[in-house]
Amino acid sequence: MMAILFAFGTTGVFAEDHESGEHADTASSSDTLSMALAAQDDDAKARYQYRHPEQTLTFFGIKPGMKVGEALPGGGWYTKILLPFLGESGHLVGIDYAYDMWPNFGGFANEEFLEKRKTWAASWVENAQPWRGESGASVSATSFGAFPADIAGTLDAILFFRALHNLARFEDKGDFFSKALTESYKALKPGGVVGIVQHHAREDRPDSWADGSNGYLKKSRVIEAMQAAGFLYEAESDINANDRDQAGEGDVVWRLPPTLGNSKDDPELKAKMLEIGESNRMTLRFRKPS
Repeated sequence: MMAILFAFGTTGVFAEDHESGEHADTASSSDTLSMALAAQDDDAKARYQYRHPEQTLTFFGIKPGMKVGEALPGGGWYTKILLPFLGESGHLVGIDYAYDMWPNFGGFANEEFLEKRKTWAASWVENAQPWRGESGASVSATSFGAFPADIAGTLDAILFFRALHNLARFEDKGDFFSKALTESYKALKPGGVVGIVQHHAREDRPDSWADGSNGYLKKSRVIEAMQAAGFLYEAESDINANDRDQAGEGDVVWRLPPTLGNSKDDPELKAKMLEIGESNRMTLRFRKPS
């Protein structure tokens, strides 16, 4: 397996022993989160109506000073909120998909893409530095399949924002879903949280359609996979639900905003997709037993 670089924005992050209760931030958690949200640009704020970051992070129990993993952080929409929210005593770990999973995508995952992915961790940490501001959390990065040994039992939470469907989609190609959950379990402290926001398929939709390849998963599958990995199913919320999105066979999540994949040149269809809004999403909280 390809050895993936584990990159740090600061040194010795996991060698330090901080109890989760020793969060040094003096401002209240809600005030700190409100300030982080207010500091985002207008494009990010335009999506609050669909992503509800304040309610979502509160539901997951994220607080300043925590050590948090964020799966597939991408361009940093949530990262830019989390870094100032977690604050100077916090730490954020960006977690990419396993390197061995990327070739399964085909298409865009060409030789050039795969070569760049080898150094994703270092590049992502460098790109994240400006997002920290003057008092943001330290940052590091790794990939599923390449967690460093000293991350075990150190994280307060791991967050999967719309990141599970591809893991599930390629489960039969290398157990990527189950292995990612097993690694997450090991990385969390006893009592640590997994927060999931995922495009939500109705239970009466065909399993063959709701396998992740169209972006959607059934809640029952997510719960089953999490419990099989040892997590306790703690709570769910309708914070990010959207009943206007009644996706079924023939639909992909990328038909909706912000992608609008099949309607950019069709004003009538685009209007219909915009009326639906962003996808219907489950919001689930799991916990590693104490």
